[in-house]
Amino acid sequence: MWFKKKIKDDEIIHKVYQKDRLKRYAEFLIGILIVAIAYNLFLLQNNIVYGVGGLGVMLYKLFGIDPSLVILVGSIFLLFISFIFLGKEKTAKSVVGSLLYPVFVKLTSFVPQYVNLDGMEMILLIVLGAICTGFGLGLIFRAGFTTGGTDILNQIVSKYGKTSMGCAMLWTDGLIIVCSAFVFGIPGMIYSLISLFLISMMSDKVILGISGSKAFYIITEHETDVKRFILKHLSHGITVFNVRGGYTGNNQKMIMCIIPTKEYFLAKEAIKQIDPRAFFVVTDAYEVSGGE
Repeated sequence: MWFKKKIKDDEIIHKVYQKDRLKRYAEFLIGILIVAIAYNLFLLQNNIVYGVGGLGVMLYKLFGIDPSLVILVGSIFLLFISFIFLGKEKTAKSVVGSLLYPVFVKLTSFVPQYVNLDGMEMILLIVLGAICTGFGLGLIFRAGFTTGGTDILNQIVSKYGKTSMGCAMLWTDGLIIVCSAFVFGIPGMIYSLISLFLISMMSDKVILGISGSKAFYIITEHETDVKRFILKHLSHGITVFNVRGGYTGNNQKMIMCIIPTKEYFLAKEAIKQIDPRAFFVVTDAYEVSGGE
């Protein structure tokens, strides 16, 4: 029974990675090119540090070591970590990025010679670099690949810590950014933190998309009135779950419904008017499929 289940799961994974292969590969290559250009044009030139590339920035400024070489060596080392924690399948997806990213960084190292950014405010350079980097990383992650390096650690933290890739990036790259304070000072560290925060937000938006809906989870003593309002005035379907309080052990009903973001205010305030004591949680719903 377990053997049959295992084969079925492997077939599912195979079909997922075989789906839209050309589109995924195109997104991957475009993404890795954007990230490499952003690295040379914005991050390396302005001492912005994150990930293995951040180590490349520090070692380049201190000893003149080629950043692409630092990225390559660090990424290969982390591939071994990936094999242990993420398995052969995930590691295989990281091998190509681990090798191509430092190559693209080397090939695009000439870009700063032809793009003059002198005179631009530092904060503007940080924002532009973060947007480009986050967008490129989002394309890479969405295609099911990685650039290697600390992206591998990000995946491990995301998998075992049950968090998004963007949040995982804040944790894993945070240590490297702290180390940058000893090389570029506190201001440099702060700039890097701002950049990392923007990169993580941008990559999450590319992967998940911009939420157009909100998911409401409502527990109320006025279940009938809340359902009636949602069905009649908002014209959205609802689902009712049987739930039990963890502390009291009482059986209750929980209403779940998906509301367009533009109707969020009306739905929230109406629930409060119907039952001021209602307990409800609202989350972003990035993808809604099926149902009416």
